[in-house]
Amino acid sequence: MANKRHRVVVLVRPGLLPMELGIVHRLFGQAVSASGDPLYDLVTCTPRPGVVPTDTDFTVNVAEGPEALERADTVIVPAAQEDYEPQARGRIDADVARALARIPRGARVASICTGSFVLAAAGLLDGRRATTHWKSCDEFLALYPEIEVDADVLYTDDRGVLTSAGVASGIDLCLHMIRTDHGAEVANTVARGTVVPPHREGGQAQFIERPVTPPEQCSTAPAREYALRHLDRPLKLAELADRASMSVRTFNRRFRQEAGLTPMQWIIQQRVSRARQLLEKTDLPVDRIATDAGFGTGTALRQHFHTALGVSPRAYRCTFRGTPDGGAETGA
Repeated sequence: MANKRHRVVVLVRPGLLPMELGIVHRLFGQAVSASGDPLYDLVTCTPRPGVVPTDTDFTVNVAEGPEALERADTVIVPAAQEDYEPQARGRIDADVARALARIPRGARVASICTGSFVLAAAGLLDGRRATTHWKSCDEFLALYPEIEVDADVLYTDDRGVLTSAGVASGIDLCLHMIRTDHGAEVANTVARGTVVPPHREGGQAQFIERPVTPPEQCSTAPAREYALRHLDRPLKLAELADRASMSVRTFNRRFRQEAGLTPMQWIIQQRVSRARQLLEKTDLPVDRIATDAGFGTGTALRQHFHTALGVSPRAYRCTFRGTPDGGAETGA
């Protein structure tokens, strides 16, 4: 008798982001055995069957109702437009809550992007590690302090409950589940068929923009502006304090109050930001970028870059320029 296929049920809601539904069907639908047999059964359901509006100019007709969840091995909840509306966060639609209550004990549950707000509101993430889109992480943590929010990763997997950071990281999440179920070879084949990497390095920290805009009337602003103009050379604390007309002790205290970081932590952050810009926009070799950003050596740049973003300069350049060999990275 053939093994029972793993049943993946996708629960969609009005305002669905169609790409997220497509990700699930495309990836799990490509997973096949060595003999070419499908490894998953895929079902889409909704709390109220029928025409489901999306966040685009077309709708999706979903025939299956919430009873489909009762036979699920894995349940995936994509994001919907309401997840981006502050007044809707922290609450859960009664029909959605009743649908989630149908999930059998032991089934794997996952969300894509801000679909994590639904899992959180249903209590499925209590005491677990989870993530969501980086733009929503602060609000996510404020609403659900009982959840261990990790704002840097692409996805989390905590005891059978999984979350992903954004739309595209839903791909990473699905590949992770396929890899867990059937091994790296199957997941790699799916990734190749979808023309995506089987595993992306680092987390969503590398995609967050952190523009430098010193607050108006900030007492340490003159020192920060000076530092930004001279990131390529050594910067001493006494030198920066003098620019702000303060003692070193007062400058340290004021800087922490205004920036939330020590002066040296802030300088490293700005140097990493400068290196990011140069990696994205130039073909300069890493050692030269290290000099221009103030790290001095390529080794120092790589250490700080990996600590801050979870990837190497070479991997970052490859991601954002699509040129893995653009700019010789000596010693990578």
